[in-house]
Amino acid sequence: MAQADTVVDAAPMPRHQHLIVTVYGLYARGEDGAFAVSDLIQLLSDLGVESAGVRSSVSRLKKRGVLVSLKQGGSAAYKLAPGLEDVFRAGDERIFSPHRAKKGNDWILTSFSVPESQRHLRHKLRTILTRIGCGQVSPGLWIAPGHLAPEISQQLDRADLTDYVDLFKGEHLTEGHIRSKVAEWWDLPSLEALYADFIERHQPVLDRWEDDSDGDSDTPERLKRAFADYVPLVTQWRRLPYLDPGLPEEYLPEGWRGLAAEALFAKLHGLLGPKAQRYAQSVLRAA
Repeated sequence: MAQADTVVDAAPMPRHQHLIVTVYGLYARGEDGAFAVSDLIQLLSDLGVESAGVRSSVSRLKKRGVLVSLKQGGSAAYKLAPGLEDVFRAGDERIFSPHRAKKGNDWILTSFSVPESQRHLRHKLRTILTRIGCGQVSPGLWIAPGHLAPEISQQLDRADLTDYVDLFKGEHLTEGHIRSKVAEWWDLPSLEALYADFIERHQPVLDRWEDDSDGDSDTPERLKRAFADYVPLVTQWRRLPYLDPGLPEEYLPEGWRGLAAEALFAKLHGLLGPKAQRYAQSVLRAA
């Protein structure tokens, strides 16, 4: 599963394009990455998206190089663009099994220097490092929990930027200042607001399912409701593990909402994920 746009701002309801990317990430990869347009329209209609909105969003995703068109059984279909499977696979662990570093774990430092004649690469580097979840120590020095070292190296290598970068792994020696420094390197208030919004939107969903009188009776309608709740859940969540790259709990503000949000997502993922999967498969198999 790939992350969404990682600009820290107020969290709107998921856009149609984001929902489509989530649906492909969750369900199309087991179908060779392809969906017939009619199947995609059916699945998105269960999320409240009209067919015109689906077609418009698919067209935009095609222009962005996320989807490519093909014929499937004589009908129009779209699949993930070549090469994106690796991107989605790399995102699976981070989104569904996020790792939180501990106090005293190593940090990874990314230092870069770009010649003035190639200054456009500076923006590309900063964009990649921001999307991975690095914090900025200074314009040419970025920091992240040490467990992100393989991902940082892989992303920079994929973008052919390793010649401009030096990576260092080590510990922070001025321990007494680390908590205040983390607050400088990452925009924690904005992250806290995003976590709070996630909890506000999805805690009622968990409450409703836990109070569901149908119990274990997974009727077709119940599976459909699970799908309608699960896809927006994943769509809103998948950007958060990239904005918060597993910062140590010990260095975060008291009562950090990210921990509660992680627990909430884990519960809903376990509860709704299998049911949503069954519903999506029923739509695809009926085609």
